[in-house]
Amino acid sequence: MNYDELLPFVYSLALGLLIGFERERSHPGGRRLMAGSRTFALVALAGTLAATLGTWVVVMGVPAVAGLMILGYRRTSSDDPGTTTEVAFLVVYLLGALAESRAPLAVAIAVIVTALLLAKTQIHSFARDVVTEVELEDAVKFAVVAFVVLPLLPDTDLGPYGVLNPHQIWLLVIAFTGISWAGYLATRVLGARRGLLVAGLAGGFVSATATTASMGRAAREGMSVGQTVAGALVANIATFVQLVAILWVASPELAWHVWPASLAGASLLVLLALVDQHRNGAGDRAELPAVEAGGDNESGSLERPAGRPFALRSAIVLAVVLTAALLLGRWGAEVFGAKGAVIASGAAGIADAHAGALAAAELYNQEDLTLAAAMIAVSFAMVTNTATKLVVGGIAGGRRFTVRLAFGLVPAMIVFSSGLLVSAMLLR
Repeated sequence: MNYDELLPFVYSLALGLLIGFERERSHPGGRRLMAGSRTFALVALAGTLAATLGTWVVVMGVPAVAGLMILGYRRTSSDDPGTTTEVAFLVVYLLGALAESRAPLAVAIAVIVTALLLAKTQIHSFARDVVTEVELEDAVKFAVVAFVVLPLLPDTDLGPYGVLNPHQIWLLVIAFTGISWAGYLATRVLGARRGLLVAGLAGGFVSATATTASMGRAAREGMSVGQTVAGALVANIATFVQLVAILWVASPELAWHVWPASLAGASLLVLLALVDQHRNGAGDRAELPAVEAGGDNESGSLERPAGRPFALRSAIVLAVVLTAALLLGRWGAEVFGAKGAVIASGAAGIADAHAGALAAAELYNQEDLTLAAAMIAVSFAMVTNTATKLVVGGIAGGRRFTVRLAFGLVPAMIVFSSGLLVSAMLLR
């Protein structure tokens, strides 16, 4: 007898016992269980033995295991109406069969299955109490645009100057919205009850400009100016995070030269936000107006940050702005040289900072811009977008809010732009 022939059965026994132990511990107090740890181990071994005899034996064994599942459920359904144990029973049989040829993979899947079974309370709590219906709906929309629409788009250069690649443009849009969504959900899950700072950061991953306007309206309606300005400043930290993340997707080399300045700007925003947060004391805890980020909201309160994590309209707008910026950038580079492309990126930044930055990255990838010029273009896009936020904040929040906001955004942007300009000069 060869040791290698025994090894799949050892793996099978281990994974069967692992899942079986978890199932036994999940039914305390004498509640009846369709199968215990010994039965799970035996079923796993049966799967491995069946696979040793042939694939057809494994297939014939599935109805037998299913029959045991049905009998077990009928015997224990009065105590446990769920079917998790029965499904796990079938999974263990199949994992036992898999262990015969791919034992490490079978054990890895068994560990994942056990983790899912152990996390029952957390998963149910997350699904029922954390994720909203709107967020679940947006998850489906995001899956459609990422896995249905994207493969249908042509991956060829089209249009004037050959700069329009529908597949690449939409891929960048998906990357940006995916990063925004992940940041929004992570912030909300980790700190949904911690006040304006967390609400501002979560809203910033949806739309920093819209969140700034939201904070301005809250200040005009009587909330503490210091608190609302702090929330607006924190929202703009998300802009720096998204900038580095999306540039890393579009052009890792450009992102590598941009992230130190982004870190410096974001760090200054954190410091200034904390100063504003504590300047006027604890502040009010009233509800914020909804952030208009592409859809209706169930609540605008601090419990759930306003805005939708994924808005199709916002994604389409980003694609349009990025397309226009690429066209203008290539035209500007051809007619006016690098200065024209930089100006085009800055113009795109008025509508969306990340569209302008992405345009600069794509123009750099296509060798229309040098690395130094692309860094300057990114800086210009961020500066023009900051001006947009100050105008929007002024309209929504009034003079006092805008002045305080400017004392936060302008120094951060000076630090960011200075860092990029110095780096660009060193590259020349």
